[in-house]
Amino acid sequence: MNMVQQPHSAQIRPLAGIAPHPAAPHRRFMRAPLYAAIDLGTHNCRLLIARAGEHGLRVIDSFSRAVRLGEGLHHSGQLADAAMERTLAALQACVARMGLYDLHGHRAIATEACRRAANGMEFIGRVLRETGLDISVISAREEAELALAACTSLLQGGRAGTSRGLLFDIGGGSTEIAWARIDREAGRHDLSGYVSLPVGIMTLAERHGADIFTDRGYHGVVSEISDVLRGFDDVHCIAREIARQNVMLLGTSGTVTTLASLALGQDRYDRASIDGSALSVPRALSMIDALRAGGLEGLVRNPIIGAERARYILPGCAIFEAIVTTWPMPDVTVADRGLRDGLLLRMIGDRRRQAAPATAPPSFSLYNRLEHQVSP
Repeated sequence: MNMVQQPHSAQIRPLAGIAPHPAAPHRRFMRAPLYAAIDLGTHNCRLLIARAGEHGLRVIDSFSRAVRLGEGLHHSGQLADAAMERTLAALQACVARMGLYDLHGHRAIATEACRRAANGMEFIGRVLRETGLDISVISAREEAELALAACTSLLQGGRAGTSRGLLFDIGGGSTEIAWARIDREAGRHDLSGYVSLPVGIMTLAERHGADIFTDRGYHGVVSEISDVLRGFDDVHCIAREIARQNVMLLGTSGTVTTLASLALGQDRYDRASIDGSALSVPRALSMIDALRAGGLEGLVRNPIIGAERARYILPGCAIFEAIVTTWPMPDVTVADRGLRDGLLLRMIGDRRRQAAPATAPPSFSLYNRLEHQVSP
């Protein structure tokens, strides 16, 4: 699959006539510049505005809305008019929020829905005309790279002795699996292989409907996905590395963070206690059984899930179960971070590299933490 090559530092342009907020006169000298990243997915539209902090990203503002851009895509092959209108409204809200800040750079990306839809690029052109946002439709490979970049600190801080990382990101229209080699001494990781499964929470919900709530339908999805994963394992010998206790398993998605929140017994989702936590796989599978037993009504009543997400949680659980049963490990490191974080870290890292002398000293710790390298 050819990778879509896009610059990692976007030049700021006027966005829908909204000028950046003027610099405050009391702004502290040499404060780190602000960056913005937009991730337009099959299900959600997300914005993150942040600067480099002492230990990674310092988030200044964020926005997320369930736009369901991929609604109906599985059946029609097209982005629906209502879905595009919802998405445009969310992107206009992102642009308005970005206009409140003096941004050094920004980047906006779109993923599976726009990759797959016959009218995906037509919609991207309309977004540019109506909002001023120049959105890049990225490849599945770059999606895997960005997910890994977002989890750099977790990969580097994993259990000593593990030199491999297996990351999965369950999205709305696809699921990305990334197999990485971790070099903690150099403070980087290399992408050894990836696979993009054309199944996500929305595609499975549309394809299977109410059948996903039956034993036969649910286990059929798990089996179908497991077959694909075993083919990926045959190529990369992941199970062999797991047997050597040489692998760190990471999960990033609403499905994984929801399971982690339920495991902690939270009444309201608390990101601070979720990101970087360890989710017991046996505990997670037990919770999935309980969620399935409660049916759709039980999911709607659950305060962590609610009515808006109830029909999508079991498709995500089926993907999760296929992954953790194909590659059995005692726990999963949970990452409440995603493509926006990866984009921001890339932009900050690019600026650091451009500003640094040719022989940057090894004590430049923030740069070292942000740097990542991906195999060609």
